[in-house]
Amino acid sequence: MSVSTSLATGSPGAVRRRSTTPFGAAVAAAAAAGRLVVQPRMGFPDVPSMLTGLRAVTAADATTVGTVTLDSYTRVGDHASAREALDAGSDLNGFPIVAHGPDVTRRMIAQVGGGADFAIQIRHGSPLPLGIVQALLDAGLDATEGGPVSYCLPYSRTPLAEAVTAWADSCELLANQVEGAHLESFGGCMLGQLCPPGLLVAISVLEGIFFKQHGLRSVSLSYAQGTSFAQDVDAIGAMRRLAGEFLGDLQWHVVLYTYMGVFPRTPGGALSLLRDSAVLAAVTGTERMIVKTPAEAHRIPTVADNIQALQEAARAAESAAWLPPDTSGAEAADPAGDNPVYAEARALVHAVLNLDTDIGAALLKAFAKGYLDVPYCLHADNAQRSRSYIAPDGTLQWLSVGSMPIAAATSTRPHQLRADDFLDMLGFVQRRYDDATLEQLPTAGPFTPLSTALAKD
Repeated sequence: MSVSTSLATGSPGAVRRRSTTPFGAAVAAAAAAGRLVVQPRMGFPDVPSMLTGLRAVTAADATTVGTVTLDSYTRVGDHASAREALDAGSDLNGFPIVAHGPDVTRRMIAQVGGGADFAIQIRHGSPLPLGIVQALLDAGLDATEGGPVSYCLPYSRTPLAEAVTAWADSCELLANQVEGAHLESFGGCMLGQLCPPGLLVAISVLEGIFFKQHGLRSVSLSYAQGTSFAQDVDAIGAMRRLAGEFLGDLQWHVVLYTYMGVFPRTPGGALSLLRDSAVLAAVTGTERMIVKTPAEAHRIPTVADNIQALQEAARAAESAAWLPPDTSGAEAADPAGDNPVYAEARALVHAVLNLDTDIGAALLKAFAKGYLDVPYCLHADNAQRSRSYIAPDGTLQWLSVGSMPIAAATSTRPHQLRADDFLDMLGFVQRRYDDATLEQLPTAGPFTPLSTALAKD
């Protein structure tokens, strides 16, 4: 069941005519009805396959929005190579929206079952997205994701200053050509599997402020499920509180990503992790969720894999309403945001905003000074002085903070991290869920958060 609303697909002031339901408004309508929106990360190179995927998402037994994920050539602006690959029938790892051209994409969208009642987001990974934004607008779409920091540091060697300029131009293009165009910050997902949540929340909020400064009125803030259920509840509460403080006059929502790191290899472990992320979304009031599939550890997911994940997540979120309070995993956390993650994220946000009235200039100064410093990120504009670790209670903590205006942990931190410690941390969640499935919890109920059960061992 796709997200469908009676909202108009345009307005007298809009330059472009939409081919789909306004993305931000569709999610808001679902949230008002008490439904979690679930979304795949799906992209195929040819029109028939992409159309099949979108139609399957509209027909899923869940409240869904569609995704068109772009290919690697398009992400780096090599549209000629993408066109050559299409002409030769070569495989691509996504949909080359620029090479296909706006008429092809618009006709494809018109054939999706929901038609103009189905909301679709373009996902890409480009630090220089202007051509992609132009292409999605030409095709009648209104939503994408990324940001000047979150699509630069993890994915490219592009200087941060170039990304900031390109994203400012892209935001203004979106804002000026489609009223209510939607942009999602990827800031809560960058290297999220080993980044303490205070920094993830701060970057996502700062990118939301950047989008607002450049004219956008509909935004979403992302957060990637981490290593501790209770800490994740804190983080999402902190994000919601900060969004209320800095973005309260916009249409905004939060999007949660099922764990972005090494995924469990057993089907039971993978499904348990997926279900836990859906429970996390439900207990924190998160409006939208990006799913991963049990196939993640083995192969590229099929359309059927994605539909299974969407429906499993939707059922888990619905069942979370019936969980007794002591099984939510949140009894020690504060979803209202009055918690250590909020204090840390707020300190980082204020430190950056105090550097310059222009948020783009402030972000550049913050990275130059090390006020923002992403652990284990090798981009040339990142200070690379921060380090993190997984504490005995499963939470992500700072081992060293470099020049960031926050404090590192003191009581539980190791003296140093070796290479094997780093690899061990990367596999922490995978082992936890696989081991629980194979040994520790053979009779666990299907929607009981494993993170909670394991914490009681």
